[in-house]
Amino acid sequence: MTIFASRFVAGLILIDALGLGGVDAAQADQPAAPAEDASPAPAAPPAAPATITDKSLGTSVIGRFFNYQAAEWGKAASPLETDPNAPVSRRTDWAPAPVTAPPYPFTDWPYGGSELMGATRPSSVDSPLMVAIADTGLGKAMAGAHIQMYGWVDVGGNISTSHVHQGNQPAAYAYAPNTVQLDQAVLYIERTPDTVQSDHVDWGFRVSGIYGSDYRYTASRGFLVDRGLFQKNKINGFDMPMIYGEVFVPKIAQGLLIRIGRYISLPDIEAQLAPNNYMYSHSLTYTFDNYTNEGVQLTLAATKNLFLQLGVSMGSDTALWNANKRLPNATYGQSLPYGTDASGNTLYTTNTLFPGATFKTDPGAVPSITACVRYQSSSARDNVYVCADAINHGTWGYNNLQWFGVTYYHKFTRNTHVAFESYYLYQKNVVNVDAGSPGLAIFSAGGTPFSPQFYLFNGPNGAQCNDVNAVSCTAKVYTALAYWNWQPSPLDNLSLRTEYYNDEQGQRTGTKSRYYEVGIGWQHWLSPQIELRPEVTYYRSLDGNAFNNDFSTGNTAFAKNHQLMAAGDVIIHF
Repeated sequence: MTIFASRFVAGLILIDALGLGGVDAAQADQPAAPAEDASPAPAAPPAAPATITDKSLGTSVIGRFFNYQAAEWGKAASPLETDPNAPVSRRTDWAPAPVTAPPYPFTDWPYGGSELMGATRPSSVDSPLMVAIADTGLGKAMAGAHIQMYGWVDVGGNISTSHVHQGNQPAAYAYAPNTVQLDQAVLYIERTPDTVQSDHVDWGFRVSGIYGSDYRYTASRGFLVDRGLFQKNKINGFDMPMIYGEVFVPKIAQGLLIRIGRYISLPDIEAQLAPNNYMYSHSLTYTFDNYTNEGVQLTLAATKNLFLQLGVSMGSDTALWNANKRLPNATYGQSLPYGTDASGNTLYTTNTLFPGATFKTDPGAVPSITACVRYQSSSARDNVYVCADAINHGTWGYNNLQWFGVTYYHKFTRNTHVAFESYYLYQKNVVNVDAGSPGLAIFSAGGTPFSPQFYLFNGPNGAQCNDVNAVSCTAKVYTALAYWNWQPSPLDNLSLRTEYYNDEQGQRTGTKSRYYEVGIGWQHWLSPQIELRPEVTYYRSLDGNAFNNDFSTGNTAFAKNHQLMAAGDVIIHF
């Protein structure tokens, strides 16, 4: 049992022992049932069980927790009795939910920066923890305020043809070959605004914590992880990728939601949080993308089909206070040797990229604009989501990606659909780190904010420019990704992932190459709370030996251009 799990169980025991509520207290608000698709179900569910009552779960917090887990075993939805007078969980004139969860990680085609407009009610998450404490004083107080606490533990592992330290990279999340790891233990405390009603302004918030190896994929420069990730390269660490408040205003068009704080970046099929993905591993498209923003994001339901989004953030993956922080420039006023000419004379360069005595800790920490348009057909069979994410002057920053892309979802039949994504991104003025270039001399001497003097580990890569004599260049990426999905039963889904990724200057992956990958994964739910995701994925880099490199030590002796990885995880919700 992990330290996280041990403390979680100990907390339940403490709540139970303190007797924070009476046994005969009124039942706390229960999660609403998942919205159902208007189209026929993919297959008949396993024998429809009778509902269970709150009273039948018992009076002990520990007992109720495990009794509820047991009651959901083998079922596709919570069997707990719900109030027949409870309000509907979706606007009646809204498009139907296209899929169900389980077996999918969502019921509506995803979009970021907002709750599901027209389909979110407070206290609607199916949480064994909230059921367990429902009759306690704490549980009743939280239910009365429509605040929920829930989360999950995700443990995964892989077997790979790569073998050196962290050699699965640029494949991520399962980046260390032939290991088992705690990917993430996550806790949410939240109140979701009621976006179904249209008669009053409502509010919400979320505070999240993540511990495990995946903290490196939510990292924001200058926020929590700097010492553990950039100075020590710890396997496990802690981050808080979501800390935000929300206000829902129903009288503007079909509703306006305002989100303020730190939140997951808007576009993409995938997300850092394990349950939000089809497969255990992630595509390269997602791995080298924007992760979080800090700012204000507006989402307007102009009509039931058309959503418009506009936001302002301080770049991507960087703390707000980085806007005013500076570092010393070790190359200020110096001439740096970087090579020799045809006659053997030493060549010198000055730092024209960062010429001042200091430079910003993160040049990407500047006001940035996000703008998106989402259109969904009335049947929800088609959904198009076009975004420009965190757009600014585009200079090289910690993760200052200028992202322009689209996701598209299409439902072919009642149990098959495709999720497609394509984007173009770039950064300007990325230092050239090709051997013998003036940029490499500047970078190595401490002349950039991301030189090894400031980042012992996991700093942003430089570019491998086409001109070896260039100090810097623009780094570009083009990508196309698809998840082809088939649902054979209410508790099972099969995903085929196909991807093309072109890292033109190698700034994202560390290797200047085109990539393709093919992976197949099975998502099997033992209940709405426990999910297994085995998979097999083949990767190929067409222009260089991108795999089985140990970039932390510079060991490239065993590098190769392909990799086969079998992997999987188990997610246990609470």
